[in-house]
Amino acid sequence: MIAPLVSIKDLSVEFRTDTGIASALTGVSFDIPRGQVTAVVGESGSGKSVTANCIMRLLAASGRVSGGSIELFPADQSPFDVIALKPSDSRLHDLRGGLVSMVFQEPMTALSPVHTVGDQVSEAILSHRDVSREESQQRAMTMLQRVGLGEDIALLERYPFELSGGMRQRVVIAMALVCEPQLLICDEPTTALDVTIQAEILQLIRSLQQELDNAVLFITHDLGVVAQIAHNVVVMYQGRVLETGTVRQVLKTPLHPYTRGLIAAIPGQARLGQRLPTIEQVVGDFDLDEPHPLVPLSAGRSVALPTQDAQARLKAQMERGDV
Repeated sequence: MIAPLVSIKDLSVEFRTDTGIASALTGVSFDIPRGQVTAVVGESGSGKSVTANCIMRLLAASGRVSGGSIELFPADQSPFDVIALKPSDSRLHDLRGGLVSMVFQEPMTALSPVHTVGDQVSEAILSHRDVSREESQQRAMTMLQRVGLGEDIALLERYPFELSGGMRQRVVIAMALVCEPQLLICDEPTTALDVTIQAEILQLIRSLQQELDNAVLFITHDLGVVAQIAHNVVVMYQGRVLETGTVRQVLKTPLHPYTRGLIAAIPGQARLGQRLPTIEQVVGDFDLDEPHPLVPLSAGRSVALPTQDAQARLKAQMERGDV
């Protein structure tokens, strides 16, 4: 069992709205192992991005953590609870960009339009490392080369609007990785890109993860991407975790009806002329609205067990060796 870099336990988040308090996360618990890619999947609004923002302490002003903890176990310092950090704590500055970095879905919203590429990448270095401006520029150029943007030093003087979408996303990845964080969070980083560029960015993230041996939290709704890039999978629905396991366990033998519904909705699963089933059709009358506790199973798996009948069926599967 690989030791976790991040351990999220019973995390609950709520937001103030015009109509009252809305619950965004309820009792979310899972680990992010060191040196592996953990994918978080689910529909829009399932709480994937809110969970990531909690790790970075980037919740909107209307949101608050109402319970739980996020334990971070850095390699070179004592572990600490991210949620318990005060705004004045120096570890919070080190957390954002130093220990943990984030790649966002749309690169143009993550880059400043009035600063050059070189200034933006080197700024990340100057904020977290004690180096000169000249050395930061050199490190920035080296990182841009590592993400496949070539060796043209003139790139440092270009602005984001002068680059293609794929190049801008590579710049964002360079900014996120230039300080070699122990955790990289990717919040649907390929959604706004062409299909061919998506494949290049996915391969880039995977190869850099292997090269730097850091942990990656990859947020997506695309199970095809999960099969390509992830070691572990966390399935979320309406702010709750329904199932966790390795990518092979979850995609090959999904235990939760909702997970089976997600897999059945993949276009490649349908035969020619056959209509894809909706998630509701696959799940049927399964109770998704009533929260059920995550129950740990063998081989590191866990699932939110519903009724006693479902528990008995799962137990029978485990006894037969099907799980």
